[in-house]
Amino acid sequence: MKKTILLAAPLLLLTLPGCVRTVASVVTAPVRATSQVVDWTTTSQEEADRNYGRKMRKQEAREGREMKRQEKERRRQCREAGYRDCD
Repeated sequence: MKKTILLAAPLLLLTLPGCVRTVASVVTAPVRATSQVVDWTTTSQEEADRNYGRKMRKQEAREGREMKRQEKERRRQCREAGYRDCD
């Protein structure tokens, strides 16, 4: 009986770290999942600034295209009206 215990003890010690690691993973899983959900549902200040900057660049690009279109239309109307200096 003692020989069996003496032979089984080293094997048990070899498998024990894996069990501890598994238990630790199971225990911390809900905390990790909760923090990930919170991260997904909230917007950091950096993300908000980045999104605002992207939105403003798109708006400025739209406004620039619209101004070019309006200027082109104004020049066309000026030339159609017969004016020489339309620029």
